[in-house]
Amino acid sequence: MKDFFTAKRLCRAGIIAALYVALNYAFGPIAYVGFLQIRPAEALCILPLFFPEAVPALYIGCMLSNVASLFWIYDVFVGSLATLVAAIGTWGMGKLIRNEIAKVALGGLFPVVVNALVIPVVIVILCGSVDYGTVAASYWINAASLAVTEAIWVFALGVPLYLFVRRMRERNVPAFSDGKNFRRAPAASEPSELPKS
Repeated sequence: MKDFFTAKRLCRAGIIAALYVALNYAFGPIAYVGFLQIRPAEALCILPLFFPEAVPALYIGCMLSNVASLFWIYDVFVGSLATLVAAIGTWGMGKLIRNEIAKVALGGLFPVVVNALVIPVVIVILCGSVDYGTVAASYWINAASLAVTEAIWVFALGVPLYLFVRRMRERNVPAFSDGKNFRRAPAASEPSELPKS
């Protein structure tokens, strides 16, 4: 456990949380309300595939950014717990799955599904925002719109972020690695090293 809480990991967690907050605040009200929520910070939800410290960082970042939500009294706690559960699921996929495409696809599904199912509870049930006739219709319409927008941010921005972080780790860039060599093994068609003359 001593090796887990290194200065580098604590700093990285602080940066992830701060980025999450800053990205949500930068988009102001459109990040929290409307049929399509503009929350590019959700791309950061892919980071637990690499960094276990991203799990608490996303939770704290979500908690701090939800203070600006119209539904903040519930969103700070329930919305943040949804992010925590999703981040734990994403981290778990990073540990269990070795195939990169499956890892990103399944890891990215956690924030999409969890937020799509939980956030409408905050909007429709806890806050009573029944905009589409009935509670059931309002819940499912909100769930569908949240699933679509969350998938856009997690996959359209999250996948390039995943590829960038993977590349930085392969190059052992200190901010992205923990001193371990993350170079991928060469594929069967690639030579493992140059022939010596």
